[in-house]
Amino acid sequence: MEVLYSSTRNSDKKITASQAILKGLADDGGLFVPDHIPALTCSMKELADRSYQDTAYEVMKLFLTDFTEEELKRCIERAYDSKFDTDVIAPIVEAEDTYYLELFHGATIAFKDMALSILPHLMITSAKKNHVENEIVILTATSGDTGKAALAGFTDVEGTKIIVFYPKNGVSPIQEKQMVTQKGKNTFVVGIHGNFDDAQTGVKKLFNDRELAQEMAEAGLQFSSANSINIGRLVPQIVYYVYAYAKLLKEDKLSEGERMNVVVPTGNFGNILAAFYAKQMGVPIGKLICASNENKVLYDFFTTGRYDRNREFVLTSSPSMDILISSNLERLLYRIAGEDAGTNAALMESLAKTGVYEITDQMREQLADFYGNYASEKETSDRIRSMYENTGYVLDTHTAVASAVYQKYVEDTKDETVTVIASTASPFKFTRNVMNAIDEKYDAMSDFELIDELSAISSVDVPAAVAQLKTAPVVHDHVCDKTEMKAIVKHFLGVDA
Repeated sequence: MEVLYSSTRNSDKKITASQAILKGLADDGGLFVPDHIPALTCSMKELADRSYQDTAYEVMKLFLTDFTEEELKRCIERAYDSKFDTDVIAPIVEAEDTYYLELFHGATIAFKDMALSILPHLMITSAKKNHVENEIVILTATSGDTGKAALAGFTDVEGTKIIVFYPKNGVSPIQEKQMVTQKGKNTFVVGIHGNFDDAQTGVKKLFNDRELAQEMAEAGLQFSSANSINIGRLVPQIVYYVYAYAKLLKEDKLSEGERMNVVVPTGNFGNILAAFYAKQMGVPIGKLICASNENKVLYDFFTTGRYDRNREFVLTSSPSMDILISSNLERLLYRIAGEDAGTNAALMESLAKTGVYEITDQMREQLADFYGNYASEKETSDRIRSMYENTGYVLDTHTAVASAVYQKYVEDTKDETVTVIASTASPFKFTRNVMNAIDEKYDAMSDFELIDELSAISSVDVPAAVAQLKTAPVVHDHVCDKTEMKAIVKHFLGVDA
């Protein structure tokens, strides 16, 4: 059955998957959502013997229904190839009776690679399908990982340019260096004086700027997004939850139909929303455990039903989660509001005007499958150290937040359901925080000495993505105020004359 897409703020207009991928964000500022969640057509037992690539096709074909089999398989083949350092793409590691789904084996050692390796291919295919002649300008805000993954995906892709904004003092040194050393004639990277929410809000304003859109159209350009607001980012993320269940089934860690809990460290809510969609498709997922850091706006929301971004913004050791406006939560709100775009639009208007919205008791009842909690900086650090001391396995700061929250969940509920924790980044991306957590003696070392030491104590080779940074020259040194984002975009694109 064909799946069409509409805005979370106006469900009247339906468009195809390829059109939604090209637009990224709806004209009214809403996010594109499918008109129904399709059910898996393969049983989990059938999927147990499939490769990651085959599983990706079985999931994505159900959402991207205007892609031909040949088109979709070609995109998958080009995405999940030797750029990943493991043949299985997303290995599962057991530690302390919990399963860590390692999503960081791609080119930029973070989970964003899982979707951003395929998005450029989906986008170029979508452009051809819709006879788009404009050059596509990918405009993206990043809290650390999306930026580099998007840059790596779109570098020198014909018919595209990519502009990435990041908070100048809000990402790790490795994250920043990964971005500012990115080569490619079509790449632009800008640090802004502000936090991630400022960058994300600025990007959304640019998407909704009709005057700018007109100027760009006259220059043969059009915007699209590589953030998880793009449905072409979200759909590929569903795949690894389906894959994880199937592999645990194959290894007899689960029996067919037995439930699996999922823990996701989250800021923008896209990764855990993908798990929710996998559950809706028929994957036997029990609890969706939403792990926050000290920017615990999502924990407060799940606890009270009230979303309030009016609070101090905390810079933490898990910067990809330092977010107070969780954009993808809008897709869940739309769902629990009975797909009532009017209700959803009113909530988003309240958020924009006051920074607050509150859902009804009826909506809250539909969140029973979610559990929210958070980990403090100390709890995160303690978890990295205890995991290493007990098992020798090294967690990055984001995965440590999830692991610490999972401990709280078990303590609160005594639930011993088989659990998968989404391990969203390599510890090599956050070496100083990780190594200081293990032992404060490491603080005297330089960043690159720490990388070698982490490799030694974990018996893991330094990822190529990090090793090459030692000698990589900086090619992007642009910094601007959050109020100057439009001007710098116009300058990059040559439409400021």
